[in-house]
Amino acid sequence: MREQAKILLIDDEPDILVFMKFNLQKEGYKVETAISGKEGVSLTSEFKPDLIVLDVMMPEMDGFETCMQLRKNKELNNTFIVFLTASGEDNLQVKGFEAGADDYIHKPIKIALFIKRVQALLKRKNTIDIQPREVSVGGVTIDHEKYSVAVHGKEIFVTKKEYELLTLLMSEPGKIFSRQAILVKLWGAEFSITDRTIDVHIRKLREKLGENHIKTLKGEGYTFDYNNEMTLPSAVNLG
Repeated sequence: MREQAKILLIDDEPDILVFMKFNLQKEGYKVETAISGKEGVSLTSEFKPDLIVLDVMMPEMDGFETCMQLRKNKELNNTFIVFLTASGEDNLQVKGFEAGADDYIHKPIKIALFIKRVQALLKRKNTIDIQPREVSVGGVTIDHEKYSVAVHGKEIFVTKKEYELLTLLMSEPGKIFSRQAILVKLWGAEFSITDRTIDVHIRKLREKLGENHIKTLKGEGYTFDYNNEMTLPSAVNLG
């Protein structure tokens, strides 16, 4: 765990907030809480959390809307957002990933598993330990110092998970990455993420990059088009 990693908890149930905060603080995390989505969005500007744990079902502004508001803040590009939900329905999970979530944790909360999930998210290194400072393929450029993505020189917004997926695909243009390989690389073998999760992130990336950059090979996986020569300036360590 990074020293004093910061976690923001957003839930309209005070008892759950107290329970989660107490146990996270015991593990050495710095924790703030918010009783509503609006309060949570307001807190992020000053607190700048490494991880946000967000309840789905809240009055006035639910978790999906709150997540979309949070993802508009560029300062949170590298912040994990995890939904708390009592539902296991795939459609709700897909909706959450479309809103910009990175993962789901199911209620009722089992504190030992919850802590392990938080630790895994905060400890996980980037998909690729060593990356060049900048990678450019087919008009798409990733700047790993700025954690930014640009298409033909114009910067676009991507979520943290979209950034990690694009980094993985562009690390070896032309290589076919299977769904299983992507799941393990981006979420870890211990996470129960469905194939539809990948579909959502691929679709969102295509909307932002254009349809021709990421190719689907039916029954095999995904690959990044390498029609243009890749530019690889000096390398930096992102581990």
